[in-house]
Amino acid sequence: MKIHHIAIICSDYEISKKFYTEIIGLNILREVYREERKSYKLDLAIGEHYVIELFSFPDPPKRPSRPEACGLRHLAFSVENVQEKKQELTQKGLACEDIRLDEFTGKEFFFTQDPDQLSLEFYEM
Repeated sequence: MKIHHIAIICSDYEISKKFYTEIIGLNILREVYREERKSYKLDLAIGEHYVIELFSFPDPPKRPSRPEACGLRHLAFSVENVQEKKQELTQKGLACEDIRLDEFTGKEFFFTQDPDQLSLEFYEM
């Protein structure tokens, strides 16, 4: 029917929490610390739409080598204005790649990375 949410395990919870909420601008729906697992679980939303479940675990394994390892390649967010989003993220100190043009759709997009080098794409609606 639809994707319910995407789960991300981060290496530093406080850094990733700040990144996804203060830099990317997602809203916190719920934050739970699970003592038995020494783990945080942070439910994040675009508006009220639940999209990301951010986890912390003690000593998670590193991501596979880049750029074309098997598994999740990137997360893509729809934005109304790619130019404005890139400028906003750059002003917040985020390194962003140049804006590209999708040869099939004619839409603009660019990539950046989260604190654990997960590629994030911002794509014109």
